[in-house]
Amino acid sequence: MDRRDFLKTAGLGVAGAAAASLIPGGLHAEAPQASTGTMAQNYPGVGLLGFGCMRWPMIKGPDGKDIIDQAKVDEMVDLALANGVNYYDTSPVYLQGQSEEAAAKALNRYPREQWQLATKLSNFADASRANSLKMYRRSLELFQTDYIDYYLLHSISGAAEFRRRFEDTGIMKDLLREKAAGHIRALGFSFHGTREGFDELMALHDKYHWDFVQIQMNYVDWNHAVRDANASYMYDELDKREIPITIMEPLRGGRLADLPAPLADQLKSREPSRSLASWAFRFCGSYPRVQCILSGMSYIDHLRDNLETFLDFKPLTEEELAFLDKVGGDFEKYRMIPCTGCQYCMPCPWGIDIPGVFKFYNDAIGDGTYVSGPEQEGYARMRRRYLAKYDKSIPAARQADHCIGCGVCVSHCPQRIRIPREMRRIDSYIESLKQETL
Repeated sequence: MDRRDFLKTAGLGVAGAAAASLIPGGLHAEAPQASTGTMAQNYPGVGLLGFGCMRWPMIKGPDGKDIIDQAKVDEMVDLALANGVNYYDTSPVYLQGQSEEAAAKALNRYPREQWQLATKLSNFADASRANSLKMYRRSLELFQTDYIDYYLLHSISGAAEFRRRFEDTGIMKDLLREKAAGHIRALGFSFHGTREGFDELMALHDKYHWDFVQIQMNYVDWNHAVRDANASYMYDELDKREIPITIMEPLRGGRLADLPAPLADQLKSREPSRSLASWAFRFCGSYPRVQCILSGMSYIDHLRDNLETFLDFKPLTEEELAFLDKVGGDFEKYRMIPCTGCQYCMPCPWGIDIPGVFKFYNDAIGDGTYVSGPEQEGYARMRRRYLAKYDKSIPAARQADHCIGCGVCVSHCPQRIRIPREMRRIDSYIESLKQETL
């Protein structure tokens, strides 16, 4: 089906109201109220909105460490399932290893057939067959299940890494046997790399018959990706092979939900009542090969806003797609650091809050509080406010000036950001503000 035919049929799916009868194990006197409308589906049985479990809400535990707020997770999962959100994407390494367990606790309150599990073989630190099998079996145990709906080889950049982590260790043969036995319903991979690396993995399709592939896709990366692997290219290659696509980073780490004011005004002038995030989600959902769009929802208000978008989903027109492509090009002119807040770089051995530093820097550019120099109107006041806000947002011991350039973080970054270099640049900028030498 091409996009023109798809637009005629988009939005057909499972009624959210039908899921409102789900009551997990008698834990609630009544089920969460479903919103009105129908959850969109591009593929039968899979809600177009998927729940990304990398950004569960966090609280401080008794020992002062960050732990997942299980009560809020349960509340969001209840509302999501009641409205047809049945795809849950997690990993053994998300949130310092806490994500899978929190997702399992929330989902295991419901019958297994009412939710679909997507988790990953995240064998970065130890790709041995023994450790990989242990990780796989641990996922099955946590979710009290004998099958995983969607199993991903986590964050592959190309054929060399694939061979090192999966073929040379023999674990790929094990996974294919598990798939043949029905313990893995669909086997695919998540991709972070260059166009060359993507082509290498596509060349392996004849051998492994990928059931689905997870890529970073949004209206900026469609034609303006940081690396040369534009989402438009990857989409077309997957579409030619009829491989279903799962989308990660539809909001590019939240940046497309909090655009610089000039760009936000353009979107708001067209759809005053819709959120900025809704534009990004509708962009992804307007392409028929997209099976599921992941949203890492930290707050229930995020979920409610997303449900407004995906219940009775309205695909974008060709004119709106062209408009967003222009907005995406304009977004890149702001030269923000392409950090998505995935936390893969954490913890930093020197205690630096790497995502926090990048977010502060990007937010200042986006909201117009970035200090460019003495010629700027209100420079003295803006300079004082910027420095005070930086100290308030990022504890002194976790700021950019503590980076020693060890580079431990670089290999973990799926965006391939040269983190030490960016830390030096930000520290130099902050120091020039302090010394008034900008």
